[in-house]
Amino acid sequence: MKRLNLVLAIACLLVASLVSAQDVPPNADPGKCYAKCLIPDEYETVTEQVLVRPASSRVEVVPAVYETVSDQVLSKAESSRLIAVPAEYETVTEQVMAKAESKRLIAVPAEYETVTEQVMVKPETKRLIPVPATYETVTEQVMAKAESKRLIAVPAEYETVTEQVLVKPESKRLITVPAEYETMSEQYVVKEASTRIERVPAKYTTETETIEVKPASTKWVKRPGDRNCLSDDPNDCLVWCLVEVPAEFKTVTKQVRMGCDSGYTDNGDDCIKTVDVPAQYGTRTKRVVKTPATTREEVIPAEYSTVTRRVVKTPATSREEVIPAEYTTITKQVIKTPATTREEVIPAEYKTVTRRVVKTPASTREEVIPAEYKTITKRIVKTPASTRQEAIPAEYSTETRQVLKSPASTRTIDIPAEYSTITKRRLVKPGGFTEWREVLCGNKVTSYTVRQIQAALTQRGYDAGPSDNIMGTRTKAALTKFQKDNGLPVGQLDYETLKALGIQY
Repeated sequence: MKRLNLVLAIACLLVASLVSAQDVPPNADPGKCYAKCLIPDEYETVTEQVLVRPASSRVEVVPAVYETVSDQVLSKAESSRLIAVPAEYETVTEQVMAKAESKRLIAVPAEYETVTEQVMVKPETKRLIPVPATYETVTEQVMAKAESKRLIAVPAEYETVTEQVLVKPESKRLITVPAEYETMSEQYVVKEASTRIERVPAKYTTETETIEVKPASTKWVKRPGDRNCLSDDPNDCLVWCLVEVPAEFKTVTKQVRMGCDSGYTDNGDDCIKTVDVPAQYGTRTKRVVKTPATTREEVIPAEYSTVTRRVVKTPATSREEVIPAEYTTITKQVIKTPATTREEVIPAEYKTVTRRVVKTPASTREEVIPAEYKTITKRIVKTPASTRQEAIPAEYSTETRQVLKSPASTRTIDIPAEYSTITKRRLVKPGGFTEWREVLCGNKVTSYTVRQIQAALTQRGYDAGPSDNIMGTRTKAALTKFQKDNGLPVGQLDYETLKALGIQY
């Protein structure tokens, strides 16, 4: 125990020799022990990522998607044709006029009746008396029957004629002229035009870079001290020396892109360019309409039947025949010289004569001679001939081909930068004899305290030697190593070290 106190005292003396005599702990409390101890460099372990390969992007080709479709290709165009619908006939019986209706005049003889009338034989005259009139006898014709007229029927004249009677009228029919076809070849797309991505590996150059892993620092190193040291233990006579620790470096090799050739685009791991792939065509043969189907009109001549019949050549008429008047010769006296002197009325003399006079004059009456008909049988058009249009459906052939469902494209894939994880220690605070620390006073360093220190160091994997309650060389070495490994002040039993070991004091 005395040796431990002596070691601690010597360490404090060595520390005190490095500083000014007037350097005292600030705000020191009575009854407590302080020492200006070796404060090691404070490091922190930092992990940083070193860029090995910068971030880039590459263009990935998304191939075109094709689907197989079946198309119906027109091999024969739809057309139409005219189908002749024959006329429908029916047999009818009708009367055909064989002799036209005519008229004739029938003579109606005059009717006579016997009448008695007084005919003036001698008109009333006057005579002068006494000169009688002189008379002479003359013979004259007196009209016994007045002139009249009578109509004489002139019968119609007929002649036999032969004529053609229309049995079936002229008609027309449509004759279908079929369409004319020709065979022709055409090109069709077998595979749509597309693009492909041509890749060329990227070119890299290897560069070597030196990275600082641990910066330059200083550390205290125990070195043999003065030969005249009073302590029997050589370890008690060691001198702390501040030594410069050079920085630590690590050589990192990385690849750097050199770029792409002309016409290519940078795409991460490689260089690409888009190449046009022309479309592929196939040849197929199909029939096409050269001349469409038409119709032509054909005239069907009318059909006639020859019939013989009597027709009126000269219609019946009447002619007027003059019947001359009939005269009779009578003798009568006429005044030759009229009487003169006095006028004496001589009454008229009448003579009763009987004669036939016309009661009803002769005339004609018109008698209708009915037309003569004969029955003939002939065919007449019930439904005229016509045409109906019949559609001839188009003919198709099924062809299977590949069509572009979605065109080829590219997608850009980001390639993250590659980093190498490097763990290094970074100096946070340089060490040295710069801080006063409260230490465990010598009277408090008991064997129980030493046993606790040895047990704590052993539990944490440090070789503190046997648990003999003695702060021996192995215990001190283990304690010093523990302080260095945990960044604690080195060389003293300061309260920070005891707390780190979990020792109650």
